[in-house]
Amino acid sequence: MVLKRMDNMGIVVEDLDETIDFFRELGLELEGRGTIEGEWAGRVTGLGDQHVEVAMMRTPDGHSRLELSRFLTPPVVEDHRNAPVNALGYLRVMFAVDDVDDTLARLRKRGAQLVGDVVQYKNAYRLCYIRGPGGLLIGLAQELS
Repeated sequence: MVLKRMDNMGIVVEDLDETIDFFRELGLELEGRGTIEGEWAGRVTGLGDQHVEVAMMRTPDGHSRLELSRFLTPPVVEDHRNAPVNALGYLRVMFAVDDVDDTLARLRKRGAQLVGDVVQYKNAYRLCYIRGPGGLLIGLAQELS
């Protein structure tokens, strides 16, 4: 058996509309939106009775997706959005962009805050981390040619 691909990455959010708008500004496309509930869903997640609003966002190349989830029931139990970059577990998602400065300027209008500095790694990349909606940690990488 061979792994085919990574299908998506899930992010739990407080404000689904704000987060959709933010990722649209970044360049992702809304693929679909709906509600997940029922016995089958609780069996998959181990959460039992659940009611979740979800939105699937797709990268422009069609190869990667973010599944944004807003839990109505059960309530969110932990919050690690303010954890530093060296915290254990899944922490951030990084996007390749054409122009870090332009992307940062557009996202700042939607509340993004630069975490540290925009830095250049050798002659290969310009990189930065930002905090997006609800404190989500997002990386931006511009490949230098």
